[in-house]
Amino acid sequence: MPTVHLLDYVAGNVRSLVNAIEKVGYEVEWITRPDQVAAAERLILPGVGHFGHCLSQLAAAGYLPAIRKHIDNGKPFMGICVGLQALFRGSSEDPACSGLGLIDGSLIRFSDADKAVPHIGWNDARTAGVQLYDLRPTSKYYYVHSYNYPYRQGELEALGWSVATATYGGEAFVGAVARGNVVATQFHPEKSGVAGLRMIRAFLDGTGAQSLGQALPAPTAGLSSSSSSSSAPGLTRRIIACLDVRTNDQGDLVVTKGDQYDVREKSDSRGVRNLGKPVELAERYYAQGADEVTFLNITSFRDCPLADLPMLEILRLTSKTVFVPLTIGGGIRDTVDTDGTHVSALDIATMYFKSGADKVSIGSDAVLAAEAYYAAGKQLSGTTAIEQIAGAYGNQAVVVSVDPKRVYVAAADLAACEHSTIPTAFPGPHGEGHCWYACTIKGGRETRDFDVVQLTQAVEAMGCGEILLNCIDKDGTNSGYDLELIAQVKSAVHIPVIASSGAGNPTHFAQVFEKTTTDAALGAGIFHRSEYTVTEVKDYLAQQGLVIRQFEGEL
Repeated sequence: MPTVHLLDYVAGNVRSLVNAIEKVGYEVEWITRPDQVAAAERLILPGVGHFGHCLSQLAAAGYLPAIRKHIDNGKPFMGICVGLQALFRGSSEDPACSGLGLIDGSLIRFSDADKAVPHIGWNDARTAGVQLYDLRPTSKYYYVHSYNYPYRQGELEALGWSVATATYGGEAFVGAVARGNVVATQFHPEKSGVAGLRMIRAFLDGTGAQSLGQALPAPTAGLSSSSSSSSAPGLTRRIIACLDVRTNDQGDLVVTKGDQYDVREKSDSRGVRNLGKPVELAERYYAQGADEVTFLNITSFRDCPLADLPMLEILRLTSKTVFVPLTIGGGIRDTVDTDGTHVSALDIATMYFKSGADKVSIGSDAVLAAEAYYAAGKQLSGTTAIEQIAGAYGNQAVVVSVDPKRVYVAAADLAACEHSTIPTAFPGPHGEGHCWYACTIKGGRETRDFDVVQLTQAVEAMGCGEILLNCIDKDGTNSGYDLELIAQVKSAVHIPVIASSGAGNPTHFAQVFEKTTTDAALGAGIFHRSEYTVTEVKDYLAQQGLVIRQFEGEL
């Protein structure tokens, strides 16, 4: 098999990139020393997270001169995410750190005045009618970043660069650039489904460089309503499939779903409700067009050595065939292994990233960390799992899963209530017209005197990049999302929020997107029980005029 070389440094989930390269028929060889770069024909620089963290590692290891020489010698080079940012002179994310300087410009942070930051989701990579490594105007690509290079028409083109662009909240930015032997993407092609695999193949087989700048073929006529919606410009509405994974009574890993966290059948046997095998279901949802897949380890498999955690194998297998972002939650905390070794939350997250995860989700430990944050006068400790993982891999790698429940407040008690109350259109059992949302831990079994606004603002300060907003009152009801809860949290934070709990039919997905500013919507039982497919939900959203991404088929 022909080979491509990857730099071996802390770059987040490189397992998915390796799988994508192998999918298109190439083999990966790792570069572990700068002197090995000279032997590489095709070189890829992946990266996620902090510009300064990644570039300082490359500089300290002596890689930057070797990379620059590879490029100057005319050999094929591809940068991904921070790998694109490395082409620029610098970034406001770390002004003291220098990039390669192929482009004399500096990246800036997106404004969060009118939108969530990081920019997470499926967006465009559109050119001015010319070819750029098989990027297509009808395709969407997966982005996850806070910093960008603003697009100014003609600026980079005057320097010989071909440019693909996207827009987020009115800010036009560079999604990809190419010139000569160099191509780089702000998005993650290895996480962009078939559209991304096509681009990786165009780089590896040389067709991308050969066709660069040629006119795009004429668009296909007769687009369906859903195809037209998916090709509309801008960020799409994300649909996420969530799989609760645990062992059943026979020791097999199964996907389950319970009402109010009861995962056992309502029968004499009361066996664990088995809704399918994790890897097979993930593949099914990917083929139906799921924009992301989330695995929640609801038992944490506490008796297993960490190196042999079943979820690691699930991620390894899933990432070989599912080329969209994968999130893993459950058990990501400081712990002691079965042999007595202390293992940090960062170490556990690193194992998951190396196995194919793109994000990790933290639940109960985030509540306890937030309580300690307020007890310390809103001072960061630097030792929480959120801070450690975000510091190493970037805040886009950390999701906090929140499990709030309603607490009703009578009008006479409002003045004395110390929590963030809101008026509700659904009065309490005694006619109460206001409520607040109490945080829970341990799978909803323990309620804390701590509200959802306090929690989400605290974890945002710690470096969390996204909130997975569940709702105990709605879970398993199939009655739709708690729109009041979602609106309250969205108004309290500047990071993306994923709506969860309560989806029973496609109209519920449409309602949450139309009536709140939520960034994504998650479904579980509705998909596991085959009541609706992801495709059916997306087709309905497209009919309502919402911008979605359609699955593009096999490579």
